[in-house]
Amino acid sequence: MSQLSERPEKPVVGVSMPHESAHLHVTGAALYTDDLVHRTKDVLHAYPVQVMKAHGRITALRTEPALAVPGVVRVLTGADVPGVNDAGMKHDEPLFPDAVMFHGHAVAWVLAETVEAARLGAAAVEVDLDEEPSVITLREAIDAGSFHGARPLMLAGDVDAGFEDSAHVFSGEFQFSDQEHFYLETHAALALVDENGQMFVQSSTQHPSETQEIVAHVLGLHSHEVTVQCLRMGGGFGGKEMQPHGFAAVAALGALLTGRPVRVRLNRTQDLTMSGKRHGFHAAWKIGFDAEGRIQALDATLTADGGWSLDLSEPVVARALCHIDNTYWIPNARVAGRIAKTNKVSNTAFRGFGGPQGMLVIEDIMGRCAPLLGLDPMELRERNFYRRGQSTPYGQPVPHPERISVIWRQVQEDAAVAGRKREIEAFNAAHPDTKRALAITGIKFGISFNLTAFNQAGALVLVYKDGSVLINHGGTEMGQGLHTKMLQVAATTLGIPLHKVRLAPTRTDKVPNTSATAASAGADLNGAAVKNACEQIRGRLLEVAGTQLGTTASDVRIVEGVARALGSDKELAWNDLVRTAYFQRVQLSAAGFYRTEGLHWDAKAFQGSPFKYFSYGAAATEVEVDGFTGAYRIRRVDIVHDVGDSLSPMIDIGQVEGGFVQGAGWLTLEDMRWDAGDGPNRGRLLTQAASTYKLPSFSEMPEEFNVKLLENATEEGAVYGSKAVGEPPLMLAFSVREALRQAAAAFRPAGISVELASPATPEAVYWAIESVREGGARPGGQVPDDSGVPADASALSHV
Repeated sequence: MSQLSERPEKPVVGVSMPHESAHLHVTGAALYTDDLVHRTKDVLHAYPVQVMKAHGRITALRTEPALAVPGVVRVLTGADVPGVNDAGMKHDEPLFPDAVMFHGHAVAWVLAETVEAARLGAAAVEVDLDEEPSVITLREAIDAGSFHGARPLMLAGDVDAGFEDSAHVFSGEFQFSDQEHFYLETHAALALVDENGQMFVQSSTQHPSETQEIVAHVLGLHSHEVTVQCLRMGGGFGGKEMQPHGFAAVAALGALLTGRPVRVRLNRTQDLTMSGKRHGFHAAWKIGFDAEGRIQALDATLTADGGWSLDLSEPVVARALCHIDNTYWIPNARVAGRIAKTNKVSNTAFRGFGGPQGMLVIEDIMGRCAPLLGLDPMELRERNFYRRGQSTPYGQPVPHPERISVIWRQVQEDAAVAGRKREIEAFNAAHPDTKRALAITGIKFGISFNLTAFNQAGALVLVYKDGSVLINHGGTEMGQGLHTKMLQVAATTLGIPLHKVRLAPTRTDKVPNTSATAASAGADLNGAAVKNACEQIRGRLLEVAGTQLGTTASDVRIVEGVARALGSDKELAWNDLVRTAYFQRVQLSAAGFYRTEGLHWDAKAFQGSPFKYFSYGAAATEVEVDGFTGAYRIRRVDIVHDVGDSLSPMIDIGQVEGGFVQGAGWLTLEDMRWDAGDGPNRGRLLTQAASTYKLPSFSEMPEEFNVKLLENATEEGAVYGSKAVGEPPLMLAFSVREALRQAAAAFRPAGISVELASPATPEAVYWAIESVREGGARPGGQVPDDSGVPADASALSHV
């Protein structure tokens, strides 16, 4: 076993414990960025001047009326920027634009003594706009050829020969929705200048180092003149990886120009209308199967709705291409990716980062094609699972592919699938207007940043002479339990009780050049860096202990806060050991570092091994659907998920549950609507509140929800044998959508291929049922254009 994955005697990792801030969360004592406003003197409040048009050139911006509003102190415009007027890493996101690129684009910011004064001031600013044509929908962008950014192409094998060898060839299209992050805490930043002229920014950000970089270049400063701190976030899900930078820069610019602290905190409507979402996608595809239903070839084009600027759209599309195979071996593949440029908010990272979109395409294909092949969907999926020795279309060998089948069988056993399927058949035969269905889907999700340079992390660990320990690391806490795991890793590595370890807020002046807490790599990267720092300190302490105990350092073990010599009764308490080391002038602090080894990636050739490992999982979901309304309920969910040897089982199970529910929301409930008409509100987000944008709630939770972590699943080369957990469970929710598809198909005899919109809202399910009742698609047939299926679920043909 590798040194990184090996666990010592009586480790603190692997022990179930609550979130380190759970008591603060439930009592309201936890501090978030905006809570600090009430602890800060003379704060000014910033409010955006939004233009409610989708596209146009600004011909005049008059700020004088705002300055006449009582309480208004200043209006920030592009003329005030001392550095670079841009808030993006691609330099395509002007902080103060001279063109409006989406409905609600902020073109200036008003600073005032109160939020209300700032709001009135913003309303008083006059903006003249020369309106220009806009592109709102993904279909409009495709038809207009409106694209930007890279166009990756993934090639494997001989696609044309693969289709020639196929007994069955199908083609189709599929468009599916974007998704709002809807974190409980909206975007927030608080900036102030200290007595040394240092800019200090409190920000709700997943990427403090990048926030620091953007603030510095907007202000014309060096990074060492800017410090960014993130106490914690009230949710992030990727929405706070890139998007906080501009808001932090506005606060910092205001503080620099006024000499007073400046607060930016978006209200919910502003957050919804000004910040990016999960990318909606369009997929056009063609797939070939042999006579036994094994995939022979796939030819697909994936188009992501990038919005008005690139943001993270290029790596999102790259990851979508890397995950279109999911758990299935595709020997011959040609998959192209492109980014549509639309006049909407710039879409960004969201849990899974393109992986869910790519995987959804292949799962939709499997669900649609299984009936046309005369196969049970479970059987079709299982026949195409990766086997040992097979590689992905981008050339990475798949390690431990047997886990896909092991998990699949365990889910079938735990969920009693065979017996329940018979019960469902009997229920459906007796209930003509209500149908049930049970579906299983699996996942294979790659862990690491696609950009190799991001796969590094640092940590700073301080041991004080009373034996207490303080950890600083580069990861951010957004409720996912990263800090809890880091405390456990530090206590385990040092061999001390958990109560001796405390964790400091994430700050750029403690750990520099950090990567975003994203890509499910937070625990892998930061945990290994914390472990490295603790190992340096422990190594020095073992030398001191060896001398004190009359043995060599290699024969000393520190367990539960006591150093003992092997084969001896001699021992030395941790506190005494640390104090002795201090008086011997032994260094009691260390900077840790970790870089993920074994990664290589050629972005142009779209080949390599970009992932450290794959996480696997499977879910079985049973649903019941009302044939009159399309309304449905999730009766039961059974999940088996691979997190290696869990660092913190209670945290991990919570992440699996939460990820699954968020995925079910994306796939079945969260229906984003934009005004695509030609009226004055073209481009306006119509679902800009919780009253119109439906989120998962208790009523959508499974009536029975069973989650198990895969046992005996040590991951070599990862911190204490664990695996990432943040993103992969979201894709387990594919089983909900596939169960709804099968339930709709049950309203007619077997052999019906059901096209189901995404999100599969009750309305969409109703139309799918109506299509089935009208005949649907059968083997050798084609869904007619006027089938009644919504426009975003277009025809599938059997070639």
